[in-house]
Amino acid sequence: LNLLENDDISTEGQIKLLKLVNDISSIEATLQSNHTLKNVYVDRITPSVLELGEIGTHIFLAIMINEGHVSDQEAAGREKCIQTQLNSETKAQLCRLQGVDHSVFSDIDPLHLPEVLSLIGERHDCEELYLALKASIMTLFSTMNREKCIQQERDYHAAKAAEHTAKVEELDKELATIKEAAAAAAAAVRN
Repeated sequence: LNLLENDDISTEGQIKLLKLVNDISSIEATLQSNHTLKNVYVDRITPSVLELGEIGTHIFLAIMINEGHVSDQEAAGREKCIQTQLNSETKAQLCRLQGVDHSVFSDIDPLHLPEVLSLIGERHDCEELYLALKASIMTLFSTMNREKCIQQERDYHAAKAAEHTAKVEELDKELATIKEAAAAAAAAVRN
């Protein structure tokens, strides 16, 4: 993307460019960001806003991930998620720049949280893992409790079903006894 001779690119324009290459609003949005853009040329950027360097750095990092995964856009998307969505400091910076306000863990199915936490532990430092655990601990507990609740409810209904099956068998025996007695009585009357 050649933006040379565009001396008046605004902060808003830079943020839109950042969002193009790494939309932080959700994991799905990050995965659907542009993963093919590998070069951006800008002649001059108005130096009046202090955040311009920060925006440019994030654009550069996203483009570097694209360059590192030239033949696999899906891998570029996954890497952007790992580097930005699963890194609390980077995520906070990008959310502030792009005007997004929510937790990454709200986008993740609670049953996948253990895998995500493992990935954070492998790819980031212990502080990141601690922050991720702290942010997701209640979801993890609710998942474990939910599983136990469902298991208990299932066991309850299975026991009720067994109880009903036993009752049906008991009633079937009683009906058979009544039919046998009626048949015996009818035979006795005929004789």
